[in-house]
Amino acid sequence: MSAPPAEGLVEQWESEQARLRQQVVEEDTEDWQRSPDFSGLERVGGVDLSFIKGDDVNACAQLVVLSYPDLEVMYEDSQMVTLMAPYIAGFLAFRETPFLLDALKRLEGNQPELLPQVVFVDGNGLFHYREFGLACHLGVLSGLPCVGVAKNLLQVQGVYKGEEHQSQIAALQKGGDSFPLTAASGKVLGKALRSSDKSSKPVYASVGHKISVDTAVRLTHSCCRYRVPEPIRQILSLHIPTEINSAFHSLRDSESDR
Repeated sequence: MSAPPAEGLVEQWESEQARLRQQVVEEDTEDWQRSPDFSGLERVGGVDLSFIKGDDVNACAQLVVLSYPDLEVMYEDSQMVTLMAPYIAGFLAFRETPFLLDALKRLEGNQPELLPQVVFVDGNGLFHYREFGLACHLGVLSGLPCVGVAKNLLQVQGVYKGEEHQSQIAALQKGGDSFPLTAASGKVLGKALRSSDKSSKPVYASVGHKISVDTAVRLTHSCCRYRVPEPIRQILSLHIPTEINSAFHSLRDSESDR
């Protein structure tokens, strides 16, 4: 069993999150975001870190870029990485962001014309303990608009998976319907979205960086053929090194605090 995290490291990471949190832009910054049909948006990205079952150190950092609105794969990148930072709930971004940034930098160096105009992150953005999840972390450090889309509800800041939440989910009648995830403070940290007519189970979308919550939700819906947005769903189809192909699973299925 691993030793508990050093208090000093937690304090250091909390301080760094607070510093970077001040740089998050929670509004639309791009012309395409203000267009009803996202005119001008041509490339959407998705990132994820996949882990070998039972191994939380060795992982595969993955990036895809899809055309928009056709949602066809234009670029894909998978690279094995070794995570050095310890796992601490609420601070997964410190383990994972460096490798996702590296993937974006490889693309920018090799094929800059394919750099995505927005990145979907399989995890949370502002909907987080300290309003600074993985999507915010990646957005601030990359400078790209980012959207966090989680498959599981993070019960945080007064948002709980209780009867009221379940009744709100039941009231989502069709793809595109949503309801706000409102913190105890009254601030809307994200929205639960029925992303497809075919799926009654919602996803949880929140601002990462350089996009408003309403635009983030609208864009998420426009990128969904099924429950999960295509830039994230397509990562599951990436070529993964054969030695671990059969053992991969996504940490996000069991951990929603990213």
